Amino acid sequence: MTDKLEVTERLFDLYHCVHRLVNTTMAEEGVSLARSKFLFYLSSLGPCRCADIASALGFSPRTVTEAIDGLERDGMVVREPDPEDRRAKIISITDRGRVALDAALEPRHRTIEALFSALDECERTELFRLLGRLRDKASEIDENRHSLAA
Repeated sequence: MTDKLEVTERLFDLYHCVHRLVNTTMAEEGVSLARSKFLFYLSSLGPCRCADIASALGFSPRTVTEAIDGLERDGMVVREPDPEDRRAKIISITDRGRVALDAALEPRHRTIEALFSALDECERTELFRLLGRLRDKASEIDENRHSLAA
C-alpha cells in the first residue's frame, strides 16, 4: 500500500521535473515557459492592461510588470497608452513575440508527446480522470478554507 504522502511527493517531483524539462526545451528556442504564458495570453485574448494579465494568470502586479518590461526590451510586446485611462498602458504582442511564441511551442509539444508516450491511451485516460478527481477535491478544500476564514 502506497502512503498518501509518498504519492504527493511523487506528484510534486514529477511536476518539477516536467516543468524544468519543458522550460529548458522552450528556452532553447528563446521563450521560457513563464514568458510564454504572457505571450500566449496576449496572443489569445488581444491587447490588455497589466492588471488584467495579473488577474487572469494569478500573478502579482509587480511580477507581471517585471515580465512585461523584459518582453518589451526584447521587442516581443509593446506598451501603448490606454485611451480610457491615461495612467494605464495597453500591452500588445508584436509580430516578433508571435514568432518567438510559435517557435517555443513546437519543442513544448514535442517534449509532452515524448513524455506521454510512456502511457497508452487507456492509461492516459485514467490518469486524466484521477487528476481531475484530485483537482476537484483540492478546489473543495480551498473553498471550505476560504469560507471558514470569512
